[in-house]
Order: sequence, then structure tokens, then C-alpha cells
Amino acid sequence: MAAHAVTEDHDPPRTASSLKVVLETWNHPIMASTTEAHRRLEMPESAVGGRIFWPYLSYFIALHIFALLAFVPYFFSWTGVALVFIGNYFFGSCGVNIGYHRLLTHGSFKCSKWLERTFAILGICSLQDSPVRWVAVHRMHHQYSDERPDPHSPLVSFLWGHMGWLVKENREVGTLAMFDRYARDLISDRFYRNLHRNFNWLGVWFLHVVLFAAVGFLVAYMVSPTPEKALQFGLSIFVWGVIVRTVYVWHITWAVNSASHLWGYRNYKTGEDSTNNWVVALLTNGEGWHNNHHADQRSAAHGHKWWEMDLTYSTIKLLEKLGLVWDVLPPRVPKHRQRVVGTVTNVSDGDAESIGTPETQAEGPKRKAV
Repeated sequence: MAAHAVTEDHDPPRTASSLKVVLETWNHPIMASTTEAHRRLEMPESAVGGRIFWPYLSYFIALHIFALLAFVPYFFSWTGVALVFIGNYFFGSCGVNIGYHRLLTHGSFKCSKWLERTFAILGICSLQDSPVRWVAVHRMHHQYSDERPDPHSPLVSFLWGHMGWLVKENREVGTLAMFDRYARDLISDRFYRNLHRNFNWLGVWFLHVVLFAAVGFLVAYMVSPTPEKALQFGLSIFVWGVIVRTVYVWHITWAVNSASHLWGYRNYKTGEDSTNNWVVALLTNGEGWHNNHHADQRSAAHGHKWWEMDLTYSTIKLLEKLGLVWDVLPPRVPKHRQRVVGTVTNVSDGDAESIGTPETQAEGPKRKAV
């Protein structure tokens, strides 16, 4: 979920014409869900004619290329593989799921300022943009879920909802007006405002890369019998623990936006196309129970059935027992959404309902400006 402020409407540059064609094919029905059960949406009007956002596209391509080093035997180690999943828990589940999503976006629980900011820093280490923009985009998604203004509905196409929306400028996404409407609580907080300003959050990510590499090479030097083995082990930790882990967390997070609005089952009638996708739920440690989340956005628990495992929520409950978090919100699904829909393969609700106003549900919890 990347951040680019767009304030003017420009024609796409000629140098980007070929990529513009690629992006436009992502809006073609062939690239969309193959089932006719889904409604089809046009690309958001504010993204039509938008330029390719080269900074984001460039580092997306670069990290995916570097991630291919994982297939080179020299860079393989089981320790590195383990670090992908350990890193997913700390930087993905604790940083993005708990910090960016359930705490900052929806106020699902309360905690001290130092812990809140720790979660935010962990989220930044997943390279999914500043907390300000991530929160603003997600609240906007809830406001217009699976309608044309939705920044990343996969009803445009799967690839658009998964990552295409990130590399094409949207005149209404990333602007000061958007932040004032959807993330006023964060943009008025000096800590989050400074992280967002001048892409300072990127500096945090690079610092975490340097620290990760330094510790990895230090450990490798201490446990390896020769300098050559230490170099190989240190590089495997870096490739798997940083590059592969970052790309992995990207895609499982993006899958919540794409796959969990196309395939799965539903417990509730929510007025849009959110589903509970068990594959995505397992990969993201609970975020894939997306229909449950749309039915009760502020709940800290996304798994509502006994068998809907939600490791993220379990972590929040553990922190509550330790006295580190409090006021954890349980599931309280509104009565008008409690009609059970049942298990389906593909779904679509043509009667999209209002999710609320930016001043209520979309804006999230109030916080003190510092």
C-alpha cells in the first residue's frame, strides 16, 4: 500500500505508454473474476488517465527481482526460511494487522503511546507506506467498499485490486484533503505527521534493513566455521529475512483486498463483496476473515466462528492478560447484518449499503494531538 500525493491532473507521459496499455488491460473483463456472479466496476474516475507512479513501480520490480535470489542454492538456509514466517508475525501480524489495521484504523483496543508507536514502526518495516496513508486508504475503502470510488476493488479486475491501484496515480488518493477527511486523527499527531512528511517512513525501513543485515552477519560470523561460510549464511539471512519476507507480506496483505472480495464464504450480509477466505486467513494470521471484519469493523476479533483461527486476535488477548492493552472490543455485529448468508464460492451484492460517514466510522477513534 504505497504512498503518493497527487494534486494535479496530468496526461500520462509518452514514455509510459506501454505500461499504460498494461494497466488498462487489468481493467479488461478477461483479467477480472471469471464468474459472472460478480458485478463489474469501472476504474475509479479519479484514476482514469493517471500517470504510472514510477517510484513505486520501480521498487516493486526491484524487490521482486532480488527475491528471485531465493532460488539460488547459495542463498538458501533453513534459518532464512524460518525468518520469513517469524518476520511475517512480528512485522506483518503485529505491525500491519495489529498496528496499522486494528489499532490505528479501527481503534479495536487501547494501549499506551509507546506500544502504539512500536506497532506502527513494526508496520513500517513491511514497506506498506506511512501509517497516515495506509489508514486513510483503508477507511476510504470501507466508506465505498466495492463501489467505483473504492481505491482497490477487485471488481475492476483481480490485478487492479491486488496491486495495480498502487502503481497508477489516483487524484483523490494521497492528497491533503483525503488525509484531513479520513486520517485527521493521525495527521494531527506530530509523530505520524513527521513519519509521513518527506517520506521519512522510508528511512525507518532502510534503517531496519541495515540493522537486520548487521545482526545477521554478526550472528553468521559467530556461528560459522570460516569467513566464507559466514558470508553465505549472512547473505541467506538477508535475502530471506528481509527481501523475501517483505515481498511475501506484500502479497498476503494485498490478497485481503483482492481474493477476499472475490472467493470465499460469508457469515453476514454486509452490502458489498467481502468474503471469508480461509487460505488468506491462514497466511495473514486472521485478516482473511474479511466478511466478518466488514460486518463489524471495530471488533478486535476477525474470526467469529470457533474454527476461524485468528492469531492476531490471540496476540491482542495475550497482551490484554499482560496488562499492556485494554478496552478490547469484542464482536458486536449490527442486527441488520446478522442474517447468515451461508457458504458460497463466489458472491456479489448489488445492493451496496452505506458504511457511514467519514466523521463516524471512517475517521476512527479520536486521539490527542501532540
